[in-house]
Amino acid sequence: MGAPPSGLVRIAAAGDLHFGRYSPGTFQKLFGEVAAAADILVIPGDLTDYGLPDEARALARELAQAVKIPIVAVLGNHDYESGHSGDVAEILREAGVIVLDGDSSEVHGIGFAGVKGFGGGFGPNALGSWGEPVIKAFVQESVNEALKLETALARLRTPVKIALVHYAPIQETVAGEPERIYPYLGSSRLEEPINRFGVTAVFHGHAHRGQPESRTSAGVPVYNVSLPLLTRLTPDRPFRVVEVPGTIA
Repeated sequence: MGAPPSGLVRIAAAGDLHFGRYSPGTFQKLFGEVAAAADILVIPGDLTDYGLPDEARALARELAQAVKIPIVAVLGNHDYESGHSGDVAEILREAGVIVLDGDSSEVHGIGFAGVKGFGGGFGPNALGSWGEPVIKAFVQESVNEALKLETALARLRTPVKIALVHYAPIQETVAGEPERIYPYLGSSRLEEPINRFGVTAVFHGHAHRGQPESRTSAGVPVYNVSLPLLTRLTPDRPFRVVEVPGTIA
């Protein structure tokens, strides 16, 4: 793949790496292909398998060796598993990865806003804040993540805005997963700020057996870039590349 037309920036996306103890060396080919095909790499969560600092350090080494383009990421549920999410994020940041959590960043003239997101379900089937305190706490976490995304998007002043989330903001890109687990795969509460702030594109992961793309109710493209999904659909090229207007000095 050659350079894009003037004024376009290539964003490569692949999430759910689940980098674990047996992963070192297995991602070199993928990372090399991404670096050759794109100007920015985005990783929407589950960078590590168990959220261990040693996993993050090994991944950071491989990214530093193979990927010489900017990397923007958010954490996923796996990155929280061992209670070291702060360490995981800091290790990756020290390696040059832009890890977003309710904040934003500009790369090559493109604005990125990122959060992990949370579950809760979609549309009229979304879980409501009613009943036991544990249910209310679950719903409040979903609301909080949507508010964090809203705050991050509000800070952006770029014409092109990319939302990076781990959990899905729409039901259509989780279709193919068992319907009973939809509430754990995403929340339509994330969709409202995406629509309101005129986001250019959304990248998420988490739904390994979902659909590769769809659109929000306002027509914003949403890409499910879970690596297991893309490996099954396009094994020779298990990452997504989207071109958007931007600037490369």
